Amino acid sequence: MSRKIKKTEPKKHVNAASINKKDLRSKIISVMSKSPAISFNYLQLSAKLGINGSGNRKLVEQVLHEFVLTEKCEEIERGKYKLKDKGAYVIGIVEQTSKGYAIIKSDSLNENVIINQKNLHKAFNGDKVSVYLYAKRDNNALEGEVIEILQRNTKTIIGKLEISKNFAFLIPLDRKIPYDIFIPETEINKAKNGDIVSVEITDWATKSKNPTGKVIEVIGKPGVHETEMHAILSQYELPYKYPDNLIDEAEKISDKITNQDLENRIDFRKKTTFTIDPDDAKDFDDALSLETLPNGNYEIGVHIADVTHYVQENTPIDKEASERATSVYLVDRVVPMLPERLSNYICSLRPNEDKLTYSAIFELDNNANILDFKIAKTIINSNKRFTYNNAQEILDKGEGEFFQELSTLNDLAKKIRKIRFKKGAVNFDKTEIKFKLDEAGKPLEILFKESKDTNKLIEEFMLLANKYVATIIGKTKKGAKAKTFVYRVHDTPDVEKLSLFKKFIKKFGYELSTENKNNISKSLNTILLNVKGKAEQNLIETIAVRTMAKAEYSIENIGHYGLAFEYYTHFTSPIRRFPDMMVHRMLFDYLNDGKSKSEKKYIDLCKHSSKMEEMAARAERDSIKYKQVEFMSDKIGEEFNGVISGVAEWGIYVEINDTKTEGLVPIRDMDDDFYVFDEKNYRIMGKRRKKIYQLGDKVRIEIVKANLVKKQLDFALV
Repeated sequence: MSRKIKKTEPKKHVNAASINKKDLRSKIISVMSKSPAISFNYLQLSAKLGINGSGNRKLVEQVLHEFVLTEKCEEIERGKYKLKDKGAYVIGIVEQTSKGYAIIKSDSLNENVIINQKNLHKAFNGDKVSVYLYAKRDNNALEGEVIEILQRNTKTIIGKLEISKNFAFLIPLDRKIPYDIFIPETEINKAKNGDIVSVEITDWATKSKNPTGKVIEVIGKPGVHETEMHAILSQYELPYKYPDNLIDEAEKISDKITNQDLENRIDFRKKTTFTIDPDDAKDFDDALSLETLPNGNYEIGVHIADVTHYVQENTPIDKEASERATSVYLVDRVVPMLPERLSNYICSLRPNEDKLTYSAIFELDNNANILDFKIAKTIINSNKRFTYNNAQEILDKGEGEFFQELSTLNDLAKKIRKIRFKKGAVNFDKTEIKFKLDEAGKPLEILFKESKDTNKLIEEFMLLANKYVATIIGKTKKGAKAKTFVYRVHDTPDVEKLSLFKKFIKKFGYELSTENKNNISKSLNTILLNVKGKAEQNLIETIAVRTMAKAEYSIENIGHYGLAFEYYTHFTSPIRRFPDMMVHRMLFDYLNDGKSKSEKKYIDLCKHSSKMEEMAARAERDSIKYKQVEFMSDKIGEEFNGVISGVAEWGIYVEINDTKTEGLVPIRDMDDDFYVFDEKNYRIMGKRRKKIYQLGDKVRIEIVKANLVKKQLDFALV
């Protein structure tokens, strides 16, 4: 491994009072890892670290003896030490878990590195770090220790402020952050005890146990709906309002369509066109048109809002959209990627208004075979704004406005879907959790929305458009290199995760075939179909999703495993996703003989978009979790049936069947026996009575406590 040569700096002598053994371990590892082939004695290491005094040098010698016992290094001759030969160091990103350890993801390794809390040395989630790898023993996980923090990621931390007489501490809301933040009295900035605040870290000094910070924003009082939603967004560094200057900028954008705007556009305004969206949607970025051709085939237009006609590249609004990368959907609101004038008015395909669109136009026969396809800039005028529910009512009744068109599109969508599954697509159709809220945001009811025919109708035509757009650019003649493009990729499942999933579902009586790629998807689809309506449905669906690789944006096309597509991108939602805006621009340039774009630029944009998508998804999950806990908070003492959804050394997690709400039965409160965690078998077992609680077991619980700040429910077994 090549290393940059650093300029030699004068050694700083360390006095006895400043030596901390934990920090000393890290510094010694840092010195030795930079010269892994060289052996050192304690005097040489002391000199390199600028440590004086016999007592301090003895401390260095003690640490070296500890390293031999823990197999971090070996004593190759009396008093001479070097790192274990198998050891090395890598650079990676910290991903903290709520289980008391972190994993390091590094591009240079095929597996993650496990870091115990004590070996993180104050590295936080998202930090870029240099890690020393311990010699691997047998088939154990790869472990290591942070030796240097190269780049801090955490800018601000959200939490609850606890004020003492002359100082305060921030208790982070994110359970993955293992440190409270010390706040000097002068940096409390008028916040009150118990406030939810945003704190900026000002000092990561190695001498103190806790980082130091200052309050930069008071978000509000805990338990207040608006405070909690803002806290969730702030926790993931997501904005909760649009900058005033960009709102003003959007107001200047004209909504008038000129003759020049219509040049080189196909006019679809006289063709039957409609949108189908959720009840509460305000931004309609896709519409479908249908026309029966003289030859009996169907022309179907998938019309997408032409956002990039209005948002020019590198303008302030474009830069803000690039930074946000996605709209964020919480239980009660949408935080838009674009200003509302654009997202809800100018670009939104509202009924009975002329709208500029970018369209994927298909010719299909009655068996849903694609006979022709083209991409074109268009203008449409939507005849009708349907919701999924009222369009479904028309299909169910067999009559109503545009019934014939809806019925034809539905029949074709079912045939397209059948072909897709035959080719190996996985049928993830997870139940969506929604809430009925009162005016103050309090949850009155938990609702479960399942995908109906009209949802699937829209989904299939959007997938079709995304697939064909990606194919046009990605599929080239043999030997020719495809132009730089943004793909939506999904890797094949990890073998180890599949094995664990197979073992887990066996407890419920289901079998997963893992012989080959096609068998996996077919077998998985059978399982997902068979769990419908059963108590374990949500649990198995959730774990099945976790078993799959994460979909992400990339310029490297590896296909989309879950959809069974060789080429796939995101083209159909430019109002709410920046990658779709990128695709629109690249596609238009390439179809007009434009040169291939910069790989470096789009690698960075893809990574950022994938990261922001993940942050938005986490925020959405947290908002759901918060409302679930709030909904159950007035049900203390009540009993419910549930399924064990997780097992850890500190207890068992149970998901309530009726509300899909998860809570913890702490192991310390299970006083009928002394229970021990069996990690390999996802279970805990009593030492005396041998009573076993394992993943998937049906149990009855009582709600004992609801902690809204931590978004956590405590249960007791009945």
